[in-house]
Amino acid sequence: MATPSSLLLSLLIILYLALEFDIARSDPDPLQDYCVADPKASTSSFFNGIPCINPNLANTQHFTTSALSLPGNTKNLFGFSVTLTNTQNLPGINTLGLTLARIDIGGRGIVPLHSHPRASEVTICLIGRMVVGFVDTSNRVFTKKLGPGESFVFPKGLVHFMYNEDVKNSAVAVSGLNSQNPGAQLVALAAFGSKPEIPEEVLKKSFEISECEIAHIRKSLGG
Repeated sequence: MATPSSLLLSLLIILYLALEFDIARSDPDPLQDYCVADPKASTSSFFNGIPCINPNLANTQHFTTSALSLPGNTKNLFGFSVTLTNTQNLPGINTLGLTLARIDIGGRGIVPLHSHPRASEVTICLIGRMVVGFVDTSNRVFTKKLGPGESFVFPKGLVHFMYNEDVKNSAVAVSGLNSQNPGAQLVALAAFGSKPEIPEEVLKKSFEISECEIAHIRKSLGG
């Protein structure tokens, strides 16, 4: 049987290796100056990032985009829109471990409780005012009202939100995330809009609600 001291030593070795070989990073560091995404590359193999074009074929247009210049459509259930940079509209971002997002929130709209499993996020309010916040793993809530030019950080993987208190006017923010593919999971849709559906008994026990309430929530979310 392993002794406490040997278990501690093993744990320290694993922690050291995790830090030494960067397995705790969001995305791996690139091995060249840039790797402009090749949209015509074969998709028969799957790996992190997108295959690169010949570096000699790279030009300025691969490193610029106007994708975030236009407002998004906020006429939806939650009243928000997110426009992302990706390897289609900004090929030069491939393998750099970055994503930019434009967030438009209509009057009384909300980017509902959600998380990014693979990235931390820093956001800056550009237009209007919004309430932002996140919940840590001890269920402590951190909130702040942001005005133009003010920023807020959402730690990796934690549930967070952005809410526009203004009834009439829209709010706009831009966020940076430290992953090419940060992922996004809305709490409400994960619980009540999954396919196939989570068993009702699980939802009843988890949220202390009835079958009728589950049906009502699913219907409200478009299920």
